[in-house]
Amino acid sequence: MRWTIEGIAGGVLLGGSGLGLMLAGTVWKGRSVRPFAARRAARKTHEAYVRDVERATRQAIAAARRAAGAGEPAIVTVGAVERLLRERYGYEHVEREHAAAALRRGFREQGCAADCVTDAYG
Repeated sequence: MRWTIEGIAGGVLLGGSGLGLMLAGTVWKGRSVRPFAARRAARKTHEAYVRDVERATRQAIAAARRAAGAGEPAIVTVGAVERLLRERYGYEHVEREHAAAALRRGFREQGCAADCVTDAYG
């Protein structure tokens, strides 16, 4: 077996990068486990919550429209949105005010005034 310059240089490069990663791990001692920016992590969590509330609202409106008979209005409740958030998205506690506000927005955006009834305005 012959040792070549290319083989030796590749081994040194690979070994050096491995040592660099080990040194970085020793210096930072697991800091990468914690979020780099707590505010950004909180903002992303809030954005995910808002997105999930809006999705649950759309799903509740669609389910109510499917369940309504011909000529009957679809009944969409805040409780249905809360239930979807708990069951499908795993939120243990859902603010009723957040679900009601999202339902009012979805009610306007999806043109529900003609064929839906909701308790979000009460």
